[in-house]
Amino acid sequence: MACILHIETSTSVCSVAVSEDSHCIYHEEEHSGPNHAERLGSMVDQALSFTDSHAIPFDAVAVSCGPGSYTGLRIGVSMAKGVCYGRNLQLIGVPTLELLCVPVLLGHEEIEDNALLCPMLDARRMEVYAALYDRALREARPVSADVVTADTYKEWLDERPVYFFGNGAKKCMETINHPNAHYIDGIEPIAKWMQPLAEKRLLNGQIEDVAYFVPFYLKDFVALKPKKLL
Repeated sequence: MACILHIETSTSVCSVAVSEDSHCIYHEEEHSGPNHAERLGSMVDQALSFTDSHAIPFDAVAVSCGPGSYTGLRIGVSMAKGVCYGRNLQLIGVPTLELLCVPVLLGHEEIEDNALLCPMLDARRMEVYAALYDRALREARPVSADVVTADTYKEWLDERPVYFFGNGAKKCMETINHPNAHYIDGIEPIAKWMQPLAEKRLLNGQIEDVAYFVPFYLKDFVALKPKKLL
């Protein structure tokens, strides 16, 4: 199997991991807020030094490709491209919402076979970036920017259990009260969970063009106007 460097910067968590033969052999993460530009370079250098010291050759770089923080995604993808160019490696894009499902599937065996997974990332105001997957990670509804109301997911909740998780799920907890709605706390997109998704894409030949690959921002970047000084 392959040795892959994984980079995840789509939220306030910055993380880097290395997997070899389907096992995570190195992992580092920081929960220090939006300072990815300051920390990611040294985190990647440490991961590369670790593999170099053990004479482990890389096959590819996997990067969380969105949706998520515009700035975070841009930083992560730029770093991944730089490593690919510098070491002549293949690039793999891993959808961030699909990534969020991995720790849920690994850690929650109680989820029903017919249930849907709804990973969510916080967007502006009452919006979330969300998608719906079954337990096999087949897409039941594509990624979209949803305005959360009591009826946003009613058509699915009326038919089967739906599990909401990710940092956007708090908005649903405040507005959606349905017997089929379930909430899982503490789920974040972390690099160490990227391994099964990245390996599958590498095996299937789902490789990105390093020169032209861009993150999946979903929505255009909106800069906030600075407050007027009194």
